Amino acid sequence: MAHINENYQKLQAGYLFPEIGRRVRAFAEANPSAEVIRLGIGDVTLPLVPAVTAALHAAVDDQGARAYGYGPEGGYDFLVDAILEGDYAARGVSLDASEVFVSDGSKQDSGNIQEIFGTDCRVLVTDPSYPVYVDTNVMAGRTGDGDDSGMYAGIHYLPATADNGFAPDPPDEAVDLAYLCSPNNPTGAVMTKEGLARWVDWAREHHAVLLFDAAYDAFIQDPALPRSIYEIEGAKECAIEMRSFSKRAGFTGVRCAYTVVPQALQGTTAAGEEVSLNALWSRRQSTKFNEVPYLVQRAAAAVFSEEGAAQTAEQVAYYMENARRIREGLQAAHFTVYAGEHAPYIWLRTPEGVSSWDFFDQLLERTHVVGTPGSGFGPSGEGFFRISAFNSHDNVDEAIERIRKAFA
Repeated sequence: MAHINENYQKLQAGYLFPEIGRRVRAFAEANPSAEVIRLGIGDVTLPLVPAVTAALHAAVDDQGARAYGYGPEGGYDFLVDAILEGDYAARGVSLDASEVFVSDGSKQDSGNIQEIFGTDCRVLVTDPSYPVYVDTNVMAGRTGDGDDSGMYAGIHYLPATADNGFAPDPPDEAVDLAYLCSPNNPTGAVMTKEGLARWVDWAREHHAVLLFDAAYDAFIQDPALPRSIYEIEGAKECAIEMRSFSKRAGFTGVRCAYTVVPQALQGTTAAGEEVSLNALWSRRQSTKFNEVPYLVQRAAAAVFSEEGAAQTAEQVAYYMENARRIREGLQAAHFTVYAGEHAPYIWLRTPEGVSSWDFFDQLLERTHVVGTPGSGFGPSGEGFFRISAFNSHDNVDEAIERIRKAFA
């Protein structure tokens, strides 16, 4: 009989969002007349913008006129060039096309990127964090067993708390890989240039690699805040950046993202030989991935057009208006809330003595509103709760009114 990868046995529970789905389905079956408002999973609710759908239609016609088979490794030139100009040159950052790798999602990339590193690498996550960062390293065998709090031996947890603005500075000790996310999922905190520069300096000093998740950069409202780690001097020598079209352009059901691995970034063998991480990621992708379809890449390129940029910006503004309404509504209901200014998430402190999952159940039972328990993002998320701004204005207003009445 085939032996399993026993590292999967270390995972302490099902993935967070399927568990939320299971509880909501059970509630809906028991309460068929309840009108449930979902502010839990960060999935978009607005349709694709006209510039994107027009590009999709045109690309379908293209494929009806000639064959488009396997795409070029790394992505089609028309999309890579648009990325280099729209996301980097516009911010004063110079990158080479060979450093961009188009993919079908940042979730996949943030999980798959660990494959190019040794299983003996020491891993750091800010806590709480996106579950994929931890779970994929558990699956790969970089950790020991988890304890009762949800911490795994072998992972360095750096608490992100209200005291440090949910954006901690780097630790004193060295690690090999450090996951950063800004704007942060789940806390909504965004890192300043000064704060991010401290991480870059630390990584260069300790020869660490920063895995920087910028999936929510489009929601940053202050132009003084960095939207790419490569805006920081020296970052090309120590950082990999992952970016997505999912939330900025409604591509959660279309699937397109990209990862940047600079040519200057090096890893080492056990013998101390330096090896290009760009070359390793290229080898990994060419072996295990056959590129994003042509029509999806055409749709993604349309996001950078004048019409596409304006239309997707309107959608981001719509969600950020939801975030404002949620933040101010919860504050008026006497909850302690954080974030919502530069991210589509509000980070809520649960009532005193109420755990994250207990608050989830209370909210569902008393208001028929779904959120996300903070403890599902890590031990430091206990006592907190994430509310998503991805829904309609009417549903957000109704949800806040229900919460206000139930917890007044």
